[in-house]
Amino acid sequence: MDILQLVWFGCLGGIAALGFAMLFNVPKRTLIYIFFLGCLGIVVKKLILFTGFEIFFASFAAATLIGVFSMFVAHRGHAPPLVFSIPSVIPLVPGSYFYKFMIGVIELIGVEGTGFTTIFNETVNNGLSAIFVIMGLSVGVSLPNLIFRKESFHETSFFKMVKKKNKQE
Repeated sequence: MDILQLVWFGCLGGIAALGFAMLFNVPKRTLIYIFFLGCLGIVVKKLILFTGFEIFFASFAAATLIGVFSMFVAHRGHAPPLVFSIPSVIPLVPGSYFYKFMIGVIELIGVEGTGFTTIFNETVNNGLSAIFVIMGLSVGVSLPNLIFRKESFHETSFFKMVKKKNKQE
């Protein structure tokens, strides 16, 4: 995979995240963070797919990374973490699987005989793939919120380590 192509896909993911952020009417001060989180999500997903993993794991890992960084960025952007994570993760939704699933459902209506089994298998495969990717995205985004729910992100050991390192410099 070419690095220029990866940067291009990242920028497109960031622009898509910005579009959804504007649709949700988020504060203007959060837009730059949402753009970079959208870029990060697409780049991580593409890199993991390039290494040979399945789309389920790639989407889950990208969504988890977005969730973790949205917890960190929430304090800098003075907004709840969901303001950053939800618009940033929407570009990871597998639209092609949903499209192929719906087309397969429509084709099943008029098909008879041996072609029915082939189209049925492809339709179910596309539908299940889309559902599992969506489940991975939802678990990946909510997992950091569940882990850090009881304590503020400022009180975690990671944040204290970064803060201590910045003071030493």
